[in-house]
Amino acid sequence: MRMSPDKLHVPRSASVPEQAVPVGVIEQVHGPVVDLACRYLPPLHQAVYAALDHERYVFEVHQHVDERHVRAITLHRTTGLRRGLPVYDTGFPVRIPASPACLGRLVNMFGEPLDGGSAIDVSTYQSVLTKPIALHETKPASGILETGIKVLDLLFPFIRGGKTGLFGGAGVGKTVLLTEFMHAIVSLHQGVSVFAGVGERIREGHELWHEMQAAGVMPHTLMVFGQMDESPGVRFRVGLSALTYAEYFRDSLQREVLLLIDNVFRFVQAGSEISGLLGRMPATVGYQPTLLTEIAELQERIISTTNGSITSVQAVYVPADDMTDPAVTGILSHLDTLVILTRAQASKGIYPAVDPLQSSSKLMDRHVLGNRHYMVAEGVREHLARYKELEDIIAMLGMEELSESDRRIVLRARKLQRYLTQPFHVTAELTGIAGAAVPLADTLRDCEAFLRGLYDELPEDRCYMRGSMAEATA
Repeated sequence: MRMSPDKLHVPRSASVPEQAVPVGVIEQVHGPVVDLACRYLPPLHQAVYAALDHERYVFEVHQHVDERHVRAITLHRTTGLRRGLPVYDTGFPVRIPASPACLGRLVNMFGEPLDGGSAIDVSTYQSVLTKPIALHETKPASGILETGIKVLDLLFPFIRGGKTGLFGGAGVGKTVLLTEFMHAIVSLHQGVSVFAGVGERIREGHELWHEMQAAGVMPHTLMVFGQMDESPGVRFRVGLSALTYAEYFRDSLQREVLLLIDNVFRFVQAGSEISGLLGRMPATVGYQPTLLTEIAELQERIISTTNGSITSVQAVYVPADDMTDPAVTGILSHLDTLVILTRAQASKGIYPAVDPLQSSSKLMDRHVLGNRHYMVAEGVREHLARYKELEDIIAMLGMEELSESDRRIVLRARKLQRYLTQPFHVTAELTGIAGAAVPLADTLRDCEAFLRGLYDELPEDRCYMRGSMAEATA
């Protein structure tokens, strides 16, 4: 039997402002879903809260059940919640504190510190559900953003102000590549980084935080975490919280911002959980019917304006290594550069485990890159493609059965494959190999030398896990 909010006595909590008027009461709690009996219907996506033990428990309204009842998703734990507990309307969606003081901090989706430091004292708050910038205020993505990572800068350069996806299954190195890119953008370009940990393991977040401190880049970095053991409502909104911070740094500080998201697939999973909890009928392969809308809500706000640019790099888990998964294809359509990491490359010891033949970039154009870069990249790709075609023949008959020209191409391709490996700064402590950042000019010079045969006599192992070839031949 449903409660009537008009006839219930609603006590006032000591932790609630004196002028606050309850919007209703909790009627039932099942998992992270809370049904509220309300005197009036708060708008969808409105933040409401209950007070318990001098703490606020925030809920986000997701469904109007009837004219007096709403269904909300909790953004905190549900321990202690009970029927009849009064609920108050905040009057706005979830908001976060925005200030330059946020830089160097580790916070949750509400902007509350997780690093043991003091609370961020600010007077400005921003909603995590702001609308995208008007079209006439936007600026198209343009130019190459050098990373110092050879295989990326050469074959599929990142676009300044664009969106890049790192796709791969579990354990192929998405997070390592993401953190190395964060290290590069802060040290090479002196920009601001915002890291969104969507459904991150606590261990991974703790390690990443200490790595950023050890690398000296934390003062220019903000880390926003919604952990794996938290409510799906938190994992669903933490990406938007980080994006709101990136928009603040872009518009107010007029800085070049790097937004890193790990992992966008967990954002999709959280949306699927919420959809199931709200009783919606599942769509393709069991995903939520609102899948493409939710992805667009996040991706369309990652944009550059005349004030500054947001460059986004997003790790995307590929379930069962299936690139045709609806969630993966939905994310693909919004990206400018696709970096595919494969288990086959990792099994050969090729790190970063990037597949140069499956990956692509919209910047791979002669008019954008210049004739020299384009020709070198095409030459490297042709050598690697021909080597892949001949792999089966080599496995069955051996190198001796190849023609002289094919044998020469294969030997150069194997050296190029090893040259495009690279030791990372963020893994130096584990591997004992010092990290290397290679300027694009050095990469182009070295690859031209490989293609012309200047290194034909050099052993393959001298090309593996090096910076530039000047280091390998020293």
